[in-house]
Amino acid sequence: MATVKVKFRPLVGDAEQGRLYIQIIHERQVKLISTPYIVNAAEWDSERGGFVASGSAGRREELYRVNHSLQCHIGRVKAIISRLDKTMLFYNVGDIADECRSYVARFRLFAFFEHRIGQLKLKNKIRTAQNYRSTMNSFKSFLHGEDIIIDLIDADMIERYEAFLQARRLRPNTTSFYMRVLRAVCNTAADEGAFVLPGIFRHVYTGVDKTEKRALPLTVLRRIHSMDLAASPALDYARDIFMLSFFTRGMSFIDMAFILKTDLNNGYLTYSRHKTRQMLKLKWTAEMQRIIDKYPSNTSPYLFPILINPQSNLAYAYRNISYRINSSLKKIAVLAGYPESFTLYSARHSWASVACTQGVPISVISQGMGHDSERTTRIYISSIDSSAIDRANSKVISSLF
Repeated sequence: MATVKVKFRPLVGDAEQGRLYIQIIHERQVKLISTPYIVNAAEWDSERGGFVASGSAGRREELYRVNHSLQCHIGRVKAIISRLDKTMLFYNVGDIADECRSYVARFRLFAFFEHRIGQLKLKNKIRTAQNYRSTMNSFKSFLHGEDIIIDLIDADMIERYEAFLQARRLRPNTTSFYMRVLRAVCNTAADEGAFVLPGIFRHVYTGVDKTEKRALPLTVLRRIHSMDLAASPALDYARDIFMLSFFTRGMSFIDMAFILKTDLNNGYLTYSRHKTRQMLKLKWTAEMQRIIDKYPSNTSPYLFPILINPQSNLAYAYRNISYRINSSLKKIAVLAGYPESFTLYSARHSWASVACTQGVPISVISQGMGHDSERTTRIYISSIDSSAIDRANSKVISSLF
């Protein structure tokens, strides 16, 4: 059975400092695996194989963290040895060291993030890949750019990351979003063989708060639709894409961007929702065609005038155009006298709410939006419903007088 210990080796030319190594002994063979930790000789008890509590409070805290990381390293090596015991009849210390190096290379957090992002892009899950990259960049900022092995992530680090996000005044749903993506990465790493600690997200918020619904009132939609924006091509374009989304039953931007001209046949547009792969079919109308006709220079294979240059980096172009449209919509909100900003996604909520106020059954709205259940559809219905309840309540109260 292999044994694992931590050893201190003085630096060449500096007997006052040394590097810590993990020593593996197996079948009378010895192997040292280098760690990044350099400590003072006076801080290490070689006989006991542990740190000496000394120095300032700040230094003791630093040594505590180094010791915690060392214990994780030791646990990792022991777990690899246990795995080899179960899968190989014979192995030597070189095999253990090779497995350790392979493991570290595979499960460095940011390298693993990049690996997952690449997989998502291959599956054409562009938006999910963007979410993963946003989370990776956020966590990299928290760690000041330092990469770590996934199994070094513990509950304390996750709690400190949550505090880091909260200090930047992010909303609970935003911090929860980052936590859920990070948790998904850790779970995937565990499925692929990483030794992820259990329950590390149990003390942070990973739920979804109910947010203010984002539907626009019908009066505002009419105002936006009839605005003369010819003097500003950027605003005119943003309004056109917004209205196209509304006319197409609140079609998501990613679906609009990648729908092909060949998907429009015999007066019907047939496409597969990017999010659920559900096939949807909608009748093409004169209002939709009128907007498309405004952009005759779109020679790309895509129906909507969004990714008009197929030679460009589509992922970059998609993000850039989405950002510019949403920025323009904020300006349109001001011009329309609407007190709140809105985004392209508001078109989806707005279509559901207007359909509801026009008496369209929830079941039909749900089917039109491609939802799996009516419960999801109800989330899209705006506060117009609550105003009807308020009017009913006023009648009840007034009946008493």
